[in-house]
Amino acid sequence: MDNAAEVKRLLRQQAAVASFGSFALRQTDLQKVLTEAARVCAEGLSVKFCKVCQYRPDTEDLLIVAGCGWKTGVVGHVVSRADISSPQGRAFVTGEPSICNDLRGDRQFKLPSFYAEHGIVSTIDVLIKGVLRPFGVLEIDSDQQQTYDQQDVIFLTGFANVLAEAVATADRTAVLRTTIAQMKLLVEDKDRLLEQKKVLAEELQHRVRNNLQLIYGMLTRQLDETSDAGGQRGIKAIARRVSTLAQVYDHLLGAEMTRTTDFGTYVKSLCANLGEIQASPAKVTLTCDSDVVILDLDVVTALGIVVAELVTNSYDHAFPNGAGTIDVSVRRDPDNGAMATMIIKDDGQGFEVKTGSKRHGLGLVRRLAEQVRGTADVASSGGATWTITFPVAEVAA
Repeated sequence: MDNAAEVKRLLRQQAAVASFGSFALRQTDLQKVLTEAARVCAEGLSVKFCKVCQYRPDTEDLLIVAGCGWKTGVVGHVVSRADISSPQGRAFVTGEPSICNDLRGDRQFKLPSFYAEHGIVSTIDVLIKGVLRPFGVLEIDSDQQQTYDQQDVIFLTGFANVLAEAVATADRTAVLRTTIAQMKLLVEDKDRLLEQKKVLAEELQHRVRNNLQLIYGMLTRQLDETSDAGGQRGIKAIARRVSTLAQVYDHLLGAEMTRTTDFGTYVKSLCANLGEIQASPAKVTLTCDSDVVILDLDVVTALGIVVAELVTNSYDHAFPNGAGTIDVSVRRDPDNGAMATMIIKDDGQGFEVKTGSKRHGLGLVRRLAEQVRGTADVASSGGATWTITFPVAEVAA
């Protein structure tokens, strides 16, 4: 071959390696990469056949996984031993290129039958490297005797190196896809568990609400059968608190199951319920107004009991003539959004506040206020005015 033809051949082979490298980087299907490599290699060395053999550690052999020019039944089926008994086995074991210009006179190999069936005479084999172990072997086959040189080996080695990177990329992609699939399953499992938890929690809410209403009904019937005034007061107080708790669950069942709720909406509903419970003359008016204040359910429950106690106290004691007004308001502090104030006041006859007194709900109200890290103050000039100040924590709904 003259120099001009040699230069032309080298340039063609270099262009083929570069073009194939670009293709391999864009392609995510490893099988397509291997098949295209076999085609381009055969074309680059002007032969009819090329194959890619993959090492199988379980059986210690080399399986033809891609190729060009072979009859049906070769690719994906034919194997050879991964030892020096075959050209590809020798390249795999030694890690060095294996050149056979004329297999007809080479008695050291025990060739698979497909070599003779395709009239293979000359071969070159180069190793396709891997991360933990070699992936396999890239082999050029010709049915005519060839005289391969070092440049042909360099050409095939370049392809083998690109294939090695394509295999490594495919392995990384497979691991990534498996990880993503596992993460997806974990997310789906988590979503399913959360949905089951929500259903169970809602069922529990229903049961608690129903049980509280049942207890309230039992207390009401017991009240009708009790003639003692002191006993009636005690039963009424218990029934009122049970009703307040039931009201919490009635409010929650109309919303999404969360650990927080809007106390403003709840206290309006509670006041409406308290007004209906009280068999008072129509001359006593109960009003309620509130900002949106998102609170933890434990805080809502405690403050709800406070509202029920103080409103009921006003109904029971503030209006001896049966007429008056009760106002309930909840406002966030405009200067400190982390605090809120609830005011419950009436325009009744008021009462004298004695230090340490537990009458008129003083003890219970102050304990509940302390429970939510708040304060409770009362003034009794021109009626009773309770001021409950409490923190509004930034809680996740």
